Amino acid sequence: LNNGAFSGQILVAGTNFGCGSSREHAAWALAGYGFKVIVSSFFADIFKGNALNNGLLPVQVSEDFLQSLFKQIHKNPSIELCVDVQAQSIEIIGTDLKAEFDIDPYKKTCLINGYDDIDYLVSKRAAIMAFEAK
Repeated sequence: LNNGAFSGQILVAGTNFGCGSSREHAAWALAGYGFKVIVSSFFADIFKGNALNNGLLPVQVSEDFLQSLFKQIHKNPSIELCVDVQAQSIEIIGTDLKAEFDIDPYKKTCLINGYDDIDYLVSKRAAIMAFEAK
């Protein structure tokens, strides 16, 4: 991790990432290190929820795409990836390798706007007040 060639904000991980990491500390540690995105072909459910709750985007791709990504990284550890949350896509810059990923619409809104659950509720204050006034 301290090698400059591997100093990005995207962690490309193996299959079944986060298995056994049911505490929020796992997501905190990764976010604290500076990662914004983790790419894997499978995430443990609890880890995935904790990651999203802490502003860390788990991008789940097919095993084939993940293996292609690893091959590209081995050829050139400084490759660049583009993760587009709005379009729900990830691509390897300079190649035709691209994949789509799923994300819960609520969590997508939170990530795009930098919200946690409380920030989201505050953003809906007017609608909540209007509902309560009925």
